[in-house]
Amino acid sequence: VRWMMYWIVFALFMATETFTDLLISWLPFYYEVKMAFVIWLISPYTQGARLLYRKFIHPTLSRKEKEIDTYIIQARERGYETMVRFGKRGLNMAATAAVQAATKSQGALAGRLCSFSMQDLRSIPDEA
Repeated sequence: VRWMMYWIVFALFMATETFTDLLISWLPFYYEVKMAFVIWLISPYTQGARLLYRKFIHPTLSRKEKEIDTYIIQARERGYETMVRFGKRGLNMAATAAVQAATKSQGALAGRLCSFSMQDLRSIPDEA
């Protein structure tokens, strides 16, 4: 549980830091403060990640739980529909390629058979 709290807090920190880094990275000691913050998060003595998770993140997740569940269900349904659609499209492409290959090879076979003249067929001895 401790590591789950840390990774959730750290992921949110990294997501916000991506945008804020562009705006405030010019401040003196910015990188040192950022490193100290990460050490504060991970330290078992200070338990910074636990504090932030229990104080801010968990209450927010609890309030939005039904919305999150709805989004997860919608994403699952859309994912299934997308996989079915791409699966059908892939099977159609494979079937089309197989039919095209079969018609091309049939045309080549017919061309070879037509290349034999009646003279060639008469030269084959009768075994009857």
